[in-house]
Amino acid sequence: MTKEALGRPLRFLVFAAAGVLVGCQGGPAPSAAVRTPAETAGGRVALPSGAIYKVELARSEGELAQGLMYRESLAEKTGMLFLFPYDDDSHKFWMKNTLIPLDIIWLDASGRVLFVSANTPPCRADPCPNYGPDFAIASVLEIAGGMAEKEKVTVGSTIRLMDIPR
Repeated sequence: MTKEALGRPLRFLVFAAAGVLVGCQGGPAPSAAVRTPAETAGGRVALPSGAIYKVELARSEGELAQGLMYRESLAEKTGMLFLFPYDDDSHKFWMKNTLIPLDIIWLDASGRVLFVSANTPPCRADPCPNYGPDFAIASVLEIAGGMAEKEKVTVGSTIRLMDIPR
């Protein structure tokens, strides 16, 4: 779901070609083949409330670009952790093709919360707005909308990354 990742020329061509193929085939909506955090290998995060969430890891360009697009729901206490190879960029996010509200949480390398976009709404029409800070971050956690407040996630709190190889 990072807009920067979608802006790369090679990725654009790959996604454009895939979109044309799906459109021509009249196949099922992308959500039919979408993995969920509960079904994939990943890691866990401990939120400030003490709750442990199972997270799907987004590392490759394709995973970083896809994010939680086309998901109709998230299982309880699951999410996606975006791990960026370098922590020298701000990594703005958008909600294009995202069907559910999300809490988007930007972290530094130690897991300290730097910025929170709570109950970020799905984008219903172009142009989609960008969300996020204007400073460098290391990773981003997405969880179901409204859960950050419930789990006591605030700027300055710490999220502990567990079982997550860097």
